[in-house]
Amino acid sequence: MHKKFTLIDKHRWRHIQAGIRDTAILLREFREPLFWFSFAVIGGGVLYHYLSQRLNEPVYSLVESIYIMLIATFLQPANRDFPHHILLQIFHFLMPLIGLSVLAQGLADFGSLFFNRKSRNKEWEMAVASTMQDHIILVGLGHLGYRVALKLHEMGEPLAVIEFNAEADTVNTVKKMGVPVIHDDATRISILESANVKKARTIIMASQDDAMNLQIALKARSLNPKIQVVIRIFDDDFAHALQEQFAFIALSATEMAAPVFAAAAAGVDVTNPISVEGQLLSLARLTISKQASFADKTIGFIEDTYHLNIVLHRKNGSSEMHPTDKTEIHPGNVIAVLGGPEQLNRLIHDNGQ
Repeated sequence: MHKKFTLIDKHRWRHIQAGIRDTAILLREFREPLFWFSFAVIGGGVLYHYLSQRLNEPVYSLVESIYIMLIATFLQPANRDFPHHILLQIFHFLMPLIGLSVLAQGLADFGSLFFNRKSRNKEWEMAVASTMQDHIILVGLGHLGYRVALKLHEMGEPLAVIEFNAEADTVNTVKKMGVPVIHDDATRISILESANVKKARTIIMASQDDAMNLQIALKARSLNPKIQVVIRIFDDDFAHALQEQFAFIALSATEMAAPVFAAAAAGVDVTNPISVEGQLLSLARLTISKQASFADKTIGFIEDTYHLNIVLHRKNGSSEMHPTDKTEIHPGNVIAVLGGPEQLNRLIHDNGQ
């Protein structure tokens, strides 16, 4: 329960940060009308001061002339008599028009965008994603990507999604989980940067295009050399080559792909599944965390509870193959587990990863 509230608090804080960042972006966009308004007021004040001296209706100082232009813009009377010369009178009629045409239009646009963020859905999603750190980026929200997103959400992992052609129902479901979804091309470096790839922990390529997956993976690694790359590759030989040359976690797309991808992204060493009597099994290497619900329990307890097999137990630098049911495991110990997708997913989730 405490973990759930922590995730909710992080989600709210991330939206507050996104709101601040989004407002800052809007203010930067508002700089142009603000510049021209300031130019009109200051420039008009300088010209007004110069003409008033030449037309024998002097103003006390340049600052006062600028102040007269400013208040005239908002149709406020100056604390002095209305000028007699036609050239000076023109300023009092022109400045309100300048204010309405330049500043008022800019303020109206700013207010519309500020209070109606839904009309700028893409920019808002990018603002949310840009506030994330030590998170996972998922590229591709197709059949596999959607299931991976659900698994990662169940595991409590911070997640941002990039998808170019996603189905509306899928996107809406993922967004309802509090996950930002950026609609754009992940092969563009600017889009990867908008998902804060430089501070991400892992990036998952789950599209069906091997070449595009590799292209995105290499760009992500160039932006963040320490990022862990989990990539979907249909060719097993190609996947093996990527693992050797780039240290990518390259996995093939199978029925067990979603749990395997989610586990790999969460930092669990997991193998591609094999089929035994029609059942898909995979081997996972797991370090017991302090938050694990099964910490200080026995091997037999874990095997009976999660319906899987523990084939190795390592502690204090020594390993035991096929540990006995009465062997206890403690935080910091490492176990190798053989099991199906749902069993491994439950175990990883309860380990606090």
